[in-house]
Amino acid sequence: MSKSRGNVINPDDVVGGSGADALRLYEMFMGPLEAVKPWQTNQVAGVVRFQSKLYNVVKSAAESGTSDMSEETTKILHKTMKKVTEDMESMSFNTAISAMMVLTNHLQSLKGNIPIEAAEKLALMVSPFAPHLGEECWSMLGHKNSLAYEPWVEFNEELCVDNTITMGVQVNGKVRGEIEITKDADQDEAMAEAMKQQRVEAQLEG
Repeated sequence: MSKSRGNVINPDDVVGGSGADALRLYEMFMGPLEAVKPWQTNQVAGVVRFQSKLYNVVKSAAESGTSDMSEETTKILHKTMKKVTEDMESMSFNTAISAMMVLTNHLQSLKGNIPIEAAEKLALMVSPFAPHLGEECWSMLGHKNSLAYEPWVEFNEELCVDNTITMGVQVNGKVRGEIEITKDADQDEAMAEAMKQQRVEAQLEG
């Protein structure tokens, strides 16, 4: 960007139109800090939508007051906390934000059964990137004091490990389906699971 070329972006304009949190999020979501990246103002709208989605997810959790959390949600939450924590340490902010987007989408899919704990952890994780949004969400969840005094999220390493793997099933050199099996499954178990696939069975019968 250069004044002589007339393509300078005034950050005040972005803040005035979308807010300071949106500017911070977009700058960190553009890519690795050390890389040269083109500024595209129209893409700020993408992080604004993320902010709105995250806010609505937390609002839904606050209204429902659900404490139950499924095994799937628990694992996704702990994987996200691990990813965001490690990415912040390595200053890989773009991938940390991506991980929070994935978690937000998952929580949104739960409709009105969003666990309070997951919403609280999400508010804590987003706060270094969008402090105003983080504080608003934290307050909405019933907390009187600033989240700035809260400890950072802690993840359980065991919950970050997948117990199952997905494998493609081939018949005559062509993929006919996918199966999900435990990591320690033997060949016989894998074969039995593969035989449950209709396309695989049809190929073998034909």
